[in-house]
Amino acid sequence: MYEYRDGQFVGSGTQAWVAWPVRPRWQLMLRFAATVVFMPFWIAFGIVVFCATLAIGLLTEVVAAVSSSYEKGFDRFMDSAMGRITTLPRWCVLWSEARYEGDTEHYRAEVDKQLARWTARASAPREPRKPRPPTECEIPRRVYRGVGGHYVVRAAAAQGWELRPSEPEKSIRLWWSAASAPEGTAHSA
Repeated sequence: MYEYRDGQFVGSGTQAWVAWPVRPRWQLMLRFAATVVFMPFWIAFGIVVFCATLAIGLLTEVVAAVSSSYEKGFDRFMDSAMGRITTLPRWCVLWSEARYEGDTEHYRAEVDKQLARWTARASAPREPRKPRPPTECEIPRRVYRGVGGHYVVRAAAAQGWELRPSEPEKSIRLWWSAASAPEGTAHSA
């Protein structure tokens, strides 16, 4: 297993996380057309799964009232079911992907924009009675496909993020290191 908190790994261990090869234009257009046809069915299926899960949840509320383990298991089931529905399959191609395939500068800008958004959320001061700011984020492959995971890790490290165990074929997970720092000693972005 990699030493994710080791600065040497972040500097050199992610060198192999390079950009994926540019896909042929015809393949992108074919996948985009399939995505346009597939998307309404995917959305309808997501609504059906959500409604079915909600109906089962309402029917089993009586059991959940007396069994905390059932409630925890059902929550895990709902998270799993909805998590799979709310993400697109990897073969889907969005318009921005078809349009900017091969444009390294566009992908760098997208990565920087996502990191800036997550950094702003994570470094925001905690307000009373509000949920804690997120300390972990996940950058999907769609965002960094043209620049590779190594660029994401370097750019994130410059903003105070640390690499978490990740599968660069799917996404890169990051952890806001300032979240564990005592009050007043957090990183400044």
